[in-house]
Amino acid sequence: MRCKMKDIKDMKRILLKLSGEALAGPNKRGFDEATCIDVARQIKEVVDSGVQVAIVIGGGNFWRGRTSEHMDRTKADQIGMLATVMNCIYVADMCRQTGLKTKVFTPFVCGDFIAVGQADTGDVDINVFNGNREQFNDYKKEHCIK
Repeated sequence: MRCKMKDIKDMKRILLKLSGEALAGPNKRGFDEATCIDVARQIKEVVDSGVQVAIVIGGGNFWRGRTSEHMDRTKADQIGMLATVMNCIYVADMCRQTGLKTKVFTPFVCGDFIAVGQADTGDVDINVFNGNREQFNDYKKEHCIK
């Protein structure tokens, strides 16, 4: 569902939750480039209006671990976390192509990405979460509800 700019113009910051399935578009798996470019353009429009944006992205376009009956739950969650990292990297790049500065935050050491506690940079913050409600709620309290 598309949000109208008039609905968010008075907001200081927003937390956008993107499902992995939304990034897949009509393909239902992987990335649909046209869909992702459109999402990035909408994010830029919001940022250009003066609203700070943080994004949380799911990984369902690559992995649905809870549907596996033969895999350890922890291992399935770890694979799902890697799917969210892939989505965050992709969306960050799509946003950069529109001229936005982005940072990807992970809850674990992962290359050049930044630990979650260093968020709120003024750029578009793209966050990797594994569906852990407590971790997500802590992030909202720290960075979105001010």
